Amino acid sequence: MERKEREAILGEWGVRDESPLERAARDRLAGDLEGSPLAGRPLRRRLSLRPGADSYLLSLGGPLPYMQRLREIEAETAAHERALEAAWRELAAAAPDADTFAKRWRRRLARWSFSAVNDLIERHNRYYPIEARLPMDVRSRDFALVNGERYERRPLDEAWVLERFPASLAAARDVESRRARSVDDRGPGGRLLGAVAPARRSG
Repeated sequence: MERKEREAILGEWGVRDESPLERAARDRLAGDLEGSPLAGRPLRRRLSLRPGADSYLLSLGGPLPYMQRLREIEAETAAHERALEAAWRELAAAAPDADTFAKRWRRRLARWSFSAVNDLIERHNRYYPIEARLPMDVRSRDFALVNGERYERRPLDEAWVLERFPASLAAARDVESRRARSVDDRGPGGRLLGAVAPARRSG
């Protein structure tokens, strides 16, 4: 940088006189403000809708801890549902009567471990409001709802399983028979038998 430019920037030679262009701009601004009720009053600060610097910096590190934890909870829950359904259907196929099935199913659930996923759920319920910066609802004096629902996740337990896979032999066999009919109604390639194949375009 040249010495003259540096001196002009740093103002080493004192306050310089106003240039003709700067004077004309000042006069235009004064004319625009003449008669304005805002003249001489500080302007209100506008609310910025842009994310803060902290949110931007956090985003550089990838998904936030609560996002990763929620994904793990969903994956663990889906894995339990698949395994429970397989065990439910297996017991129903081998059970001689409804009472035996109910006792065996409840005994199986008493030994089923949800410790890993429930640990994730417990940590989610404890840390989510802090990590997600969940606002407070002034009316309820509690944390705001997330998509219309509370943020807490319900732990997985025997009652949760029985809502999805009841200790009912009739219910289990009904699901199995409907599944079997669905398979029988499909031919090669998974197409429903009797369904009309789409017409081929000529040319």
